[in-house]
Amino acid sequence: MSISQEVIAMILGGGAGSRLAPLTSSRSKPAVPIAGKYRLVDIPISNCINSDINRMFVLTQYNSASLNRHIKNTYRFSAFSTAFVDILAAEQTPDNPAWYQGTADAVRQCLRHLSAFPSEYVLILSGDQLYQMDFNKMIENHKATGADISIATIPVGDREAPEFGILKVDEESLISSFIEKPSKDILGEWVSDTGAAMQAKGRNYLASMGIYVFNRQLLLDLLLKIHPDTTDFGKEIIPSSISEYKVASYQYEGYWTDIGTIYSFFEANLELTADIPEFNLFDNTKSIYTRPRMLPPAKISGTTLEKTVIADGCIINASRIEHSVIGIRSRIGYGSTVVSCYIMGSDYYETIDDINNDQNKGLPPIGIGKRCYLRNCIIDKNCRIGDDVRLNGGPHLANTETELYTVKDGIIVTRKGAVFPNGYVI
Repeated sequence: MSISQEVIAMILGGGAGSRLAPLTSSRSKPAVPIAGKYRLVDIPISNCINSDINRMFVLTQYNSASLNRHIKNTYRFSAFSTAFVDILAAEQTPDNPAWYQGTADAVRQCLRHLSAFPSEYVLILSGDQLYQMDFNKMIENHKATGADISIATIPVGDREAPEFGILKVDEESLISSFIEKPSKDILGEWVSDTGAAMQAKGRNYLASMGIYVFNRQLLLDLLLKIHPDTTDFGKEIIPSSISEYKVASYQYEGYWTDIGTIYSFFEANLELTADIPEFNLFDNTKSIYTRPRMLPPAKISGTTLEKTVIADGCIINASRIEHSVIGIRSRIGYGSTVVSCYIMGSDYYETIDDINNDQNKGLPPIGIGKRCYLRNCIIDKNCRIGDDVRLNGGPHLANTETELYTVKDGIIVTRKGAVFPNGYVI
């Protein structure tokens, strides 16, 4: 049996994502645009496709309209194929009137949809992580160890360890103990042999990545019979299973980041501007798929560019852009400077008539105007930034929240569709 028949994937759409606000005020976390042209949910779906896992359910609930629309418009397979990416929106039923209460509860409520699709294993993924993994290797490791459950793990250092579930393994890479977010004073008890290369980098702890492989029947038994009232995998199902079943660790040593905060989201995007980024968008064997848009190439005039990623359909007349990601359909006016920013772009182009009507109303056109200065900013989609606007983020700014923007960790994050009039200064 090929892996496409052996495995079915369930991708969790995430909760409210409050730590990513205001980017999640009108969309779910997996729907947040990343790298100028993708959405976060494209990452786990692409990893599955590249691993020949082509039957996927995406479980959605919070602010899910744009996520559902993106998946519907993007992932269409041949009529002669059994492949699919189906949306399972939270729904009230006669048996269960409640919405998803957590990761385990979400999967439990959707198990009835699996009955028509035979498989040996169920792969459970998060919809808001950035990584490139071959799931074939994880499945092979699962089989080789005779595991009932496998957890993808990644070595982390002292600073990151208290933010994760940390585990220890025996000589056969089976998990012997697990602790959720250990305090720093007991970290020494949780050091693992992560290998010479990882230890040389100070990465001495094995952290759960929130990626699981379950033997299908065991998953059904755990959620429906053994622990029917549990709501979370990381806090309940996994810890209780370690002493009862063979739970294996699959150690992954590539690039992986959990997009949980504005800072981690900002850093992950700007890291893409490196000469050889750890997350490589240019790897033919690990393509990232997304909605195909019939956009023209970017047009750039008189701009000095340094370590910048520019998506399709942009019209750029800026003076300088440095260490930045410029998203689809971005318009940046003459004399403007953009440094260490993620500009998400816009959902549509304004016509000349639209721009003239904007100006008659005293409204800046969509995009960034003339002679602007932007540093340490995330500019959400469809924002209107007038001429001579200065948005200078950095550690000198205190955390704040307004109707137009939020400041977190020195990063200015505009709200989607925000309007900044001429001469506005932060």
